Amino acid sequence: MENNDDKKNKNETIEWIKSIVTAVIIAVLIKTFVFNTTYVLGYSMYPTLHERDRLFSLKVPLYFSGPDRGDVIVLKAPDNTNKDYIKRVIGVAGDEVEIIDGKVYLNDQILEEDYIDGDAFTHTYNESSWIVPVGEVFVLGDNREEGASKDSRYFGCVSVKSIKGITGFRYFPFDDRFGKIY
Repeated sequence: MENNDDKKNKNETIEWIKSIVTAVIIAVLIKTFVFNTTYVLGYSMYPTLHERDRLFSLKVPLYFSGPDRGDVIVLKAPDNTNKDYIKRVIGVAGDEVEIIDGKVYLNDQILEEDYIDGDAFTHTYNESSWIVPVGEVFVLGDNREEGASKDSRYFGCVSVKSIKGITGFRYFPFDDRFGKIY
């Protein structure tokens, strides 16, 4: 026969298990539908992001509007299914993006890019002009050194469905770059 202490311990154990299972379910739902964390490998987004930066990426905006020009996004790498890339959205559906003499033009206007290094020269590969189809975006890395970034110059426009989140906040390292990403 069970005494009161055994019953109390059993009830406490059941409550602990319920709490842990609930916490795990909530964590999985948040990670799946709300936000994720991202670790930067490489220098394709330098000077905005540095190797080993850690970022939050939000998924919620993608349910309502999709990315806007200038957003820094995390996307499934179109050329390697085991990788994610971090890039900046330059053009959205209907935009014309051109690279002429190392400068990026958006809809026939030179694009002001205060996030790249000084007078960085934007190299092209096979093409130098793109019209962004519906449901896709044109992305570039902020590092425009030749070969520094695999982006839409290399693999073309990317599907909005391949975007895993919009980054906007660097949570590590805890230095003068901590905080909002511009």
